[in-house]
Amino acid sequence: MEILNEMVSIAFNGDIEQALAYAKKGVQLSDKIGDKNWQPKFYEMQGRMHANLLQLDSASLYFDKAMKGYLAITDKKGQATTLFKMAWVLKKKGENEKALQKNLQALKLMESLGDKAGICDALNRISEDLTNQNLLSAALNYAEKAIAIAETNNLTTEKFYVNFNAGNVAMALGNYKQSLDYYNAAAKIVKKENLGLATQADVTNAQGNALKRLGRYKEALINYKKCVALAKEANYANAIAASFANLGEINMLLGNYKEALGYQLKTVQLQEQENDVSNLVENYHHVSKIYKELGDFKLALDYKQKAYNLRDSIASVKSDAAMSKLLTQYEAKKKEETIATQESKISQQKLIQRLSFVLVALLIILLLFGFIGLRNRNKSNRLLAIKNAENELLLKEIHHRVKNNLEVVSSLLALQSAQIDDPNTKDAMSDSRNRVNSIGIVHQKLYQGSNLGAIEMKDYLLNLSESILDSFGVEKKIELHLAMDKLDLDIDTAVPLGLIINELLTNAIKYAFPKEEKGTITIKLEKQNIHFLHLEVADNGVGKSGITHGTGFGGQLVSLLTQQLNGIMTEKSQNGTTLIFDFKLKVA
Repeated sequence: MEILNEMVSIAFNGDIEQALAYAKKGVQLSDKIGDKNWQPKFYEMQGRMHANLLQLDSASLYFDKAMKGYLAITDKKGQATTLFKMAWVLKKKGENEKALQKNLQALKLMESLGDKAGICDALNRISEDLTNQNLLSAALNYAEKAIAIAETNNLTTEKFYVNFNAGNVAMALGNYKQSLDYYNAAAKIVKKENLGLATQADVTNAQGNALKRLGRYKEALINYKKCVALAKEANYANAIAASFANLGEINMLLGNYKEALGYQLKTVQLQEQENDVSNLVENYHHVSKIYKELGDFKLALDYKQKAYNLRDSIASVKSDAAMSKLLTQYEAKKKEETIATQESKISQQKLIQRLSFVLVALLIILLLFGFIGLRNRNKSNRLLAIKNAENELLLKEIHHRVKNNLEVVSSLLALQSAQIDDPNTKDAMSDSRNRVNSIGIVHQKLYQGSNLGAIEMKDYLLNLSESILDSFGVEKKIELHLAMDKLDLDIDTAVPLGLIINELLTNAIKYAFPKEEKGTITIKLEKQNIHFLHLEVADNGVGKSGITHGTGFGGQLVSLLTQQLNGIMTEKSQNGTTLIFDFKLKVA
């Protein structure tokens, strides 16, 4: 016992190597005196120290030994805590499905013990696993359960973790203001309860992430620098790496590309060395963008391809489906246990009532038949829900892979364009890339959104327009206005509409503002009723005509797509050029 306490004290003071030495001494001592109760505890601590050093294979080895020891002495609490640590290692290796399975096993053990703090911890970890897999509705469900238990039982430390995780889920859902509120609440608990520098570093980093998403870049930069200082003081390698990544991104957003490159390359190097793929795809994308801004297009393409290759290697429909099935099996088993308990009580009541009252017995029989029918219907509904969820996952993966393939096509067009000297051919290749990208963004919105049958057009057009402005390098020259509310359209309407707007924006950028003149492009889109859709694309440039008279491929494409959507187009040339479209929608 004294050895274990001393080892924990040393570990939290940062001397992990010395803590490992004490852990080995503890194993030898417990083995010498034949104490099987303490031996697994020392193995568990050895695994924890190796995990802190990111020696993941060694950590797994000692956690396996600890689990065998806890099973031998039937220590359920020890089994559950070891399962938590096994899951952490698996997540670091990118094996999120196996990590979720470990945490679900730990939850069941904690529930059998009635350990409220343990149950809260398990629910919180499961919520984190689901957030990592973008199963946000289920993640929010488990987070709310954890919050309820922490509040009901006044679990002070757990309240911190619950608030911190709730902030992560809110961040993933895009509720950045709510996320910042959760992180601020967690930060107050850290200071009040003195939970340590490493924990304070995590919260400070998370606050910076929320501020970044809210566009408060300078405040976020302050938080990230503070996080680095805290993490270095705590010798917290994970937070240091995360802070380097965030400092790289925030400097990139502020336009400090040379400073951002140093941070991002260091982050990528650390993640590659430790085989930590959790955010490596995103960091590859950041490096690619920085090189592009610095004019090194070859390295920009190299890192973009690295990001695509890594993302495809860790994403699969099978993994998502297996995780959904695992959750369904767990919930179904709990419901079946509840039903079995209820059936036992009903059977006892029915036996007593049959001996006393014939009429009551008949009533019970009728109720029993109704209950069986309800259970069968519920079972059918559960099976149908599972099937629908699997189909939805499959459809999302299809859109995901279509998006990937379109990005590869776009990259190939870019590489081919780089080998061409003729400016007209280069322009044609660039226009083709933008058309491919406009379709790719549709598929991206479909697999990222919750509604697979419709596209939210304001967000889609914002991404499309920014992509086109970026491709021509005119973000500072041309100001874009989206005069529209949120509007959902089906994919058959969204794709041709996106291509039309792509052509009109491209032509406006090319011809409406010559000699580096600045200007404004306004896009207005509204559904006047269920039958008609109105679109206006206007610029305040020099004015032009002939866009749809068949003099070029773009004009022909706009004309054909307008006919496809049962639309008519009019053109006005006053204070610039305004193209007006009225489409007749198909009503299902």
